Amino acid sequence: MAEPLLKVENLEAWYGESHILHGMDIEVREGEVVTLLGRNGAGKTTTLRSIMGLVGRRSGSVRFEGQELVGARSDRIARAGIALCPEERGIFASLDVTENLMLPPKVRDGGMDLDAIYTLFPNLKERARSPGTKLSGGEQQMLAIARILRTGAKLLMLDEPTEGLAPVIVQQIGRTIREIKERGFTVLLVEQNFRFAQTVADRHYVVEHGRVVDAVSNAELSGAMGRLHEYLGV
Repeated sequence: MAEPLLKVENLEAWYGESHILHGMDIEVREGEVVTLLGRNGAGKTTTLRSIMGLVGRRSGSVRFEGQELVGARSDRIARAGIALCPEERGIFASLDVTENLMLPPKVRDGGMDLDAIYTLFPNLKERARSPGTKLSGGEQQMLAIARILRTGAKLLMLDEPTEGLAPVIVQQIGRTIREIKERGFTVLLVEQNFRFAQTVADRHYVVEHGRVVDAVSNAELSGAMGRLHEYLGV
């Protein structure tokens, strides 16, 4: 079997003296949508930030397309083809929608052009000249996802993309993730909303205390619901 697009082994991470990750092990194959599930404070967001090189200290292995990145700076990791869409979204209030979309640099070929992005996100096309602060929460989330599609990144890491959004917008985000997958992108998704995750993902890792404690494919979900209820309280 071909090597995974992303292979994380024994990943440890610290913020100052706080030891957050205690040996994370995950794999993401090209074209998959994989979720990290877990309660608040389990280490899901820190895993994404550690892959991106945005923690104080890390050790272990992060291999992307066979290339070791655990010692690399975050700018080199971005140029390798990994992009992070943070939970806080990072929309620039002083820029309009199009300016926000065009802000991140292109890191490699394979990204979507503006016309393709506006076809995927018609709401953003309608609001192209609106300042970032005038967008709804759902529109800001769409803009945050759309912005990294331009860069040419191959692996998109989405941190809690449905957090605080109305159910109808959550459904729209789900359709977007499925469309992104159909276009050949690979997605690593942090979610607390398990019911949403099961509508978009191929596989799920359950995270507790900074390590993976279970792994379940979507096909195995019916037989794993008891365990997931225990882990997640759903």
